[in-house]
Amino acid sequence: MDSLDLAIIDQLERDGRLTNQELASRVGLTPAPCLRRVRRLEADGVITGYAATVDPGALGRAFEVIIHADLVAKDLATVEAFESRLTAMPEVAELRRMFGLPDYFIRVQVTDSAAFERWLTTQLLGDPAIARVDSRITMKLLKLRQ
Repeated sequence: MDSLDLAIIDQLERDGRLTNQELASRVGLTPAPCLRRVRRLEADGVITGYAATVDPGALGRAFEVIIHADLVAKDLATVEAFESRLTAMPEVAELRRMFGLPDYFIRVQVTDSAAFERWLTTQLLGDPAIARVDSRITMKLLKLRQ
């Protein structure tokens, strides 16, 4: 990858809906070589897709909580069952298995604190695999890189 590829990636991360003409203009290429580079970046798996950035508040999910969770046991069956269950939950916006502690980083988006309390009590704390949960409420989102 050279500086032109990095410039293309930067521009597409900012606005994935740019036309090839506009993208080429912004990175200093003509359209044909720009499109070839984009297609190569896609084929090489550098660009893995394009998505819309959605305001969680518009979907009734403006209340965000970051959770650190530890499991009682780390055997494969317990881990796979826990991960499968959480990835299927619409409230879970992000789920990461971590090295070290905590075992998991979970980003939850719900309507309000009452909805979070219901979800935490009925969905997460009811899971027998959970040993410990530590929650942090987001005060203000300052930067999010997609």
